[in-house]
Amino acid sequence: MSTNPTRPSGTTYEEVQASEEFATLRNRFRRFVFPLTGLFLVWYFLFVVLSAFAPDFMGTKVLGNINVGLIFGLLQFVSTFAITMYYVRWADREFDPTADALRAHMESGELR
Repeated sequence: MSTNPTRPSGTTYEEVQASEEFATLRNRFRRFVFPLTGLFLVWYFLFVVLSAFAPDFMGTKVLGNINVGLIFGLLQFVSTFAITMYYVRWADREFDPTADALRAHMESGELR
């Protein structure tokens, strides 16, 4: 049986997973990611459903040859980038400091 060189001495990953700090970190992540994912999926499927069942609406010309469907399609890309930027800022501000503290506790062998 070989030892894992990346595993901190004195701390098992099961102990980390069972810790209150890890549970808090996981819950914080889930409270952010799940609603945002749900919102994006609703937005995406709205585009798909409108494309399938409201072609007249999606084909409505807005400006020249630009129609509502094209605008909605381009907004899919915009919303993807916006969500990514929002997540990165949130992670830098809220998630990463907590994860770094948990890692420090894990590496030092002291968990609360």
